[in-house]
Formats: sequence, structure tokens, C-alpha cells
Amino acid sequence: MLSDRQRMILTAIVDDYIRSAEPVGSRSISKRSGVSFSPATIRNEMADLEELGLLEQPHTSAGRIPSDKGYRYYVDHLISPGDVSEEDVRKIRDYFAERMVHWEDVIEEAAKILSQMTSYTSIVLGPEIYSTSLKHFQLVSLNDSTAVAIIVTNTGHVEHRPVEIPDGISMNDLNKVVNMLNDKLHGVKFHRIKSVLHNEIAKELNRYVNGVEEVLKMLEKTLVEQKDPRVFLAGASNMLSQPEFKDVRKAKNILDALEGTSNIVQILHNDSDTGGIQVKIGAENDLEAISQCSVVTATYSIDGQSLGTIGILGPTRMEYSKVISLLDYLSKDLDTLISRKKK
Repeated sequence: MLSDRQRMILTAIVDDYIRSAEPVGSRSISKRSGVSFSPATIRNEMADLEELGLLEQPHTSAGRIPSDKGYRYYVDHLISPGDVSEEDVRKIRDYFAERMVHWEDVIEEAAKILSQMTSYTSIVLGPEIYSTSLKHFQLVSLNDSTAVAIIVTNTGHVEHRPVEIPDGISMNDLNKVVNMLNDKLHGVKFHRIKSVLHNEIAKELNRYVNGVEEVLKMLEKTLVEQKDPRVFLAGASNMLSQPEFKDVRKAKNILDALEGTSNIVQILHNDSDTGGIQVKIGAENDLEAISQCSVVTATYSIDGQSLGTIGILGPTRMEYSKVISLLDYLSKDLDTLISRKKK
């Protein structure tokens, strides 16, 4: 546990560094209103915070900057989402006051306004592949070599897909496989199906069919290779205005990562099922290209069913309080706006 003084100093350093992008020294903290500690006392506390891994000293005799661990402590313990300002509320309402025919229009505008209001990169993903799960799977034979797969999701979506049956596999054996899959995969989210197929189901397939590898390929192609989700991206070039990304190579890596849908899905992915606001800081992100960035995400839904993810990508030196507040407000407002369009 940090002392009250350490918490105050860590908060001051994070806040100042977010604002200035420059290392923060003890003297600047001592000059803050309401601070009664001497620069020497503050330096000692800063050294202790550095030993705890919460601060870093980029250069000898320079001030300190927050580490990823320091940002994590700051987000988890030192801030809470504030109220969105009346001006920001008005901007959001003005954006959505215009008549929008399709929900895609609403999502696209949400991406634009978040980018403009934060000066970071905003990403909106829908429909939400992380919470869509398999409800039922069926194969209907057309002839000895082809069938139609009928896939039903928990959202009620039904999709028909052509399937090429591997040589030497009878429909009778495949029907046994299908029955087993409905037992094992019911309720499994689509982004986990590939892992479950290979780690839990592959061995059991030997009981039903020969040529397990070919059957696995068929099932993977049928159940895993989903259509790319719709992605709305705004403000990618905002990353270039951040001081930490003046290095062309760093900026290029980030911009390249934003070009592929699979990368964007990975950027927004969160294993938590708790919902609400999720924050990934620095190395907590799975994608190496954004290991110096933070990603804040929230889900939006209709009638309690998760429909998509809305997120902000920025440097670890992010205005977390503002971003979290805006995402919390806007994700809930999207629920209302999309529900209205559904009626």
C-alpha cells in the first residue's frame, strides 16, 4: 500500500506528465498549491516509488515519468470516471441530432466524435464477435461430397455455408461428429472455437472418424472463418501528433497495425466477461506494435445483448479520466440511440 503522500506525488507526476510529456521533477511538485513538503522529501518519496516500479527515470538527474505499472496503479486506485462536461454532452447530442437511417451511421459518427474530442484514435467494432456464441450446428447432405452447414448463434442469426466433405468420410459418421459438437460447443464464443476444436475436441474425434486432420480443417473453415466484422476507424493520424511517436518507425508500426481487421480485433479484444470499461496499458496489449500505447474499451448493447466494442487507442500518456468518462457516457448513449432505431 502507498502512503497518502506517495499517492499524492504519484498522481501529481502522472497528471503533469500527461499534460507536458516532460519528466517531472521534485521542485515542480513542491510548488503546487497545497503541497507542504520540501523538494528533498519529495525526491526521497520519488526514489521509493521508483524502487516499487511505479516511476522511471529516463535520464540521470532528470525528473521521473510513470511506468506502465505506475499508470496501472493510477487508473485502478487514483482516478474515477468524472462527469462528462456540459459542453461535451452538447457536442455529442448535436452530432446525433441529425437524422441517421442506419445504425452503421450512428457507429461511424461515434468513432468520429470520440476522435475529435480526445485527439486520439477511435475504433468501433461491430457486431461483437467476442460475445457471439454457437447455439446450434447442423450439416445437411447434398451429395456424397458436399453439404450445407447451418449455423445458429445465440443472437438468433442463422447462416448457411457450403461444405466440402473430406474423402472417405460418410455422412453417418459426420452426423455423429455434429451431435458431439453440439454438446461440446454449445455456448462457446466464436473467437474460442478454434482453440476448443484443437485442444479439447481433436482427440475425441478419433472415436467417430478417420482422417481427423481433414475433418478438423473442414470444421475450422466452417465454424471459425467468420466474415470480418465491420470496423469504423477515425483519427489514425492523431498518433503522429503525439511526442512519443515522432520516431517514424514507431508511428509506422502503429499505423500498419491499424490497417488489418484481424489486428484491430486483437487490439480491442479483452478476455474479461465483466463488461464495463476495460483498460490495457503498454505491454498488457497482446499486439507488439502497440506496446507503448493504451487501449480503453467499452461495449454497447441492445436489450442486454452485446452488439459491439468501442475503443480509444492512444499513448500510455493518455488522459485516462477524460477518456474513461467519455467512453462510459457514449457507450450508454449508443444503447439508447440504437434501441430507438430498432423500434
